[in-house]
This record gives sequence, structure tokens and C-alpha cells, in this order.
Amino acid sequence: MDLTARHPRTGELLSTVKFTVPILAAAGEPQRDLQRELTYDGLRAAEAKGSKGGRRPAVGAAKTADVRAEYLEGRSIAALARDHGVSRSAIRTAVADLLPDHTVIEEDAPARELPVTLDMPGKVADHFRSTELERVALDQGAGSAHPGSASLLAGD
Repeated sequence: MDLTARHPRTGELLSTVKFTVPILAAAGEPQRDLQRELTYDGLRAAEAKGSKGGRRPAVGAAKTADVRAEYLEGRSIAALARDHGVSRSAIRTAVADLLPDHTVIEEDAPARELPVTLDMPGKVADHFRSTELERVALDQGAGSAHPGSASLLAGD
């Protein structure tokens, strides 16, 4: 069946195509859901057996202890990568918890809020700066931040 068939004069899709395509999509949805369920079941079974998903580390378990010891002795990541024949990112992965910017992530801890900085020129930036000052002033109970804006803040 041609699912691209169009009416010769109007160029619209034929009504049989408009009818058939949603039916085919609806028939394929349970198959996709079943495939997803089976994939998750397989992943859970592998995890229960102790298998860990993902790519194997480039620095094997036997080399990891050596790499970590050499890093603690002061060897650079680039030198370790050259000596062991792996990339620098593989070395960083092997010594990740030893790096200065490493932070331990707790499983149940909420995600940290990151500050957002917008760089806006002109009147828009001025407006946001003034409304931010007003918001801070209102939060602190100090009234208005700008003279003459009291009627706007009071809800008049």
C-alpha cells in the first residue's frame, strides 16, 4: 500500500492513507511497549547477577591500582596516559575520586541549584535590574526600591 498517495487535484493525502496510518501506529505501540518491558527485565536480571552495564573501562582493574599510586606520587595525567597507552580521560576516570574538584554525590540528595546569569543589553536589562531591586526590597520589607514606584508596588 502506498502511504504517500495524494489526491490528483488537491494534493491532499487520500482518506484511506489518513485512516490507515493511525491504525498502523496504534498496532505498533503494544509491540514497542513489550520490547521496552523485555529490555528492562533483561537489564534487571543482569544487574541481579552482578553484571554492570556500559562500556568496560579502558584502564583495567589490574592497572587501576598502579595508575592511582603513580598519580598520588605526582605523575601527570598526560604522562600516565602515554605510559599506559590510554586516553587522558581514561586516566581521569581511574583517579576521579583523587582529583581536586571531585565531590561525593549522595544518592538521595536533591540536585544543586545552579546560578543563571543572563547578559542583556539596553532597556530590558535595566527593567530586570529595577524589578530585582524591588523584589529584594519587598522581600526585606523595606517598601519600594525606587522613588515614585510605591503606587505600582502597592497594587494601585
